[in-house]
Amino acid sequence: MPMNAGDIERLIRESLPDAKVRIEDLRGDGDHYAAHVVSASFKGKTRVQQHQMVYQALKGRMGGELHALALQTSAPD
Repeated sequence: MPMNAGDIERLIRESLPDAKVRIEDLRGDGDHYAAHVVSASFKGKTRVQQHQMVYQALKGRMGGELHALALQTSAPD
C-alpha cells in the first residue's frame, strides 16, 4: 500500500522538527514523490549524510510502502 504525502511529511518532521518540508506527488500515483527538506540539522553535513538523515526519518519505508523519493536537502541560508 503506497504512502501518502502527509505521512511522509509527518515522519520527516518528527525526526527533524525544525525542517521546512515540501512534498510533491510526481506521477499522481502515491508511489513516486519528491521531497524538498531544509533543516538546520543539515549544517556541516554532506549531501549524502543529509539524505541518510531523511531516510532514517522514514523508518525503513523506502523500497516498501514508499517506492521512489527524489530528495533535495539543504541547510537554511
